Amino acid sequence: MTYRAIVRTLTLVLGLLSSLGLAWAQSPEWPSRPVRLIVPYPAGGGVDILARALAQKLQERWQQPVTVDNRPGANTLVGTELVARASDGHTLLLTTDATFTINPHLYTRLPYDFERDFAPVSRMVSFSQLFVATAALPASTLPELIALARKQPGQLSYASYGAGSQPQLATEMLKQKAGVFIVHIPYRGIPQAVSAVVSGEIALTWAGIPSARPHLQSKRIKALAYGGKTRHPAFPDVPTVGELGYAEVDANVWVGLFAPMATPPAALQRMERDVAAVLRDPGFKEREIDGKGYDLVGGNGQELARHIRQELQTRAGPIRYSGSRVE
Repeated sequence: MTYRAIVRTLTLVLGLLSSLGLAWAQSPEWPSRPVRLIVPYPAGGGVDILARALAQKLQERWQQPVTVDNRPGANTLVGTELVARASDGHTLLLTTDATFTINPHLYTRLPYDFERDFAPVSRMVSFSQLFVATAALPASTLPELIALARKQPGQLSYASYGAGSQPQLATEMLKQKAGVFIVHIPYRGIPQAVSAVVSGEIALTWAGIPSARPHLQSKRIKALAYGGKTRHPAFPDVPTVGELGYAEVDANVWVGLFAPMATPPAALQRMERDVAAVLRDPGFKEREIDGKGYDLVGGNGQELARHIRQELQTRAGPIRYSGSRVE
């Protein structure tokens, strides 16, 4: 190629880049149309409740409708894949840590890849789950439950929202450490699992405080243990699993917001800024975070990505120990 041809080529490239920059500068500010917030869990659970409260506050800030779209199924794979393939720039994902730190250890093949398909926005809240039992169960503490399970192997059952879900992993770890056999019954989601325990159809499950609290208050279920490192102030009489000798049982969850990887940087920056402002709002924090039993985390997308990479490594051992695997 001659010198003159090289100059012409560079001129064309620079002109193209300039045109793209001008088009971006003249493009409407994000969001330019309604935003869809995908929740890969059924309606009525803790993640769904948080999503709807967040959507309302973001709608006020963005001056665009923000709708919650529940897409449960396959340990969050259904909803997560939908967002990974979204190309409209206005589809987001609100999900738990299981999507990116547990599923990669459970599935031989995943229809999404965190590093390739997602841009993290914020790790919003965290919470620990309660191990709850139906009111009629002749055991009111975890030691009493273990003793009962040893006397009646295979006669007690517990509910989760599928093989590889956090309630299933936590209970399988507890079973191994305690040396008991309790039958696993999968349900569509935590609301359905809790309902089964309330009705007495199933003996046990793990549930977040938003899902469990009304049934605990009505005494239709009872709390045997708490998955946090310390006792929860709302339930000071419920001991932690660590206190009872089962510190390896992981019943802790966080909830984060994610966008597809192709989302423009300016849009991601606005999401980070506005989500942080919502979380800092005293009324929102009091009603939707403190009032629901969550712990505020916050942080930006880079911090969330770093946390996921670290947790992905630390969870490999416990999941392998539990024996859970989904093909």
